[in-house]
Amino acid sequence: MRKNYKLVPMDKSHIHEIALIEKACFSMPWSEASLEEELSNPLASFIVAQRHDGAVLGYAGLHVILDEGYIDNIAVREDYRGQGIADELLDVFVRFGRAKLAFLTLEVRPSNEPAIELYYKHGFAQVGRRKNYYQDPREDAIIMTLEFEDGQEENHE
Repeated sequence: MRKNYKLVPMDKSHIHEIALIEKACFSMPWSEASLEEELSNPLASFIVAQRHDGAVLGYAGLHVILDEGYIDNIAVREDYRGQGIADELLDVFVRFGRAKLAFLTLEVRPSNEPAIELYYKHGFAQVGRRKNYYQDPREDAIIMTLEFEDGQEENHE
């Protein structure tokens, strides 16, 4: 099957559609204003899966502090799930992490089995839990981390 989208850096033209995906996917979605603020945040990197006609199919956000990466969200429009978009978005951050970071970490609902499977596929391990982290419905968060053994050492030689 031919891929009908490309990955691009988030820009202002994507904000409205990303906010709609946020509302559909998360009980406490980021606002358009919050998303727009990330465009000028030097610690943030957001990427978008954009259909060739410009429609946003999914997106992912990463914050980096020193050599630590925190994945904020990975979300895909419901009508485009199961096509490998989230896998490809996550892969971008994993490849970046291997080259530049000590680890990547994220939180996920225990009930979000497809996401957990995706994270395991990319080498993440469950390292802890945050009690009652999510609201509506109330649920713990599983903390998952992917540690990189050699990435930093290779960059210092």
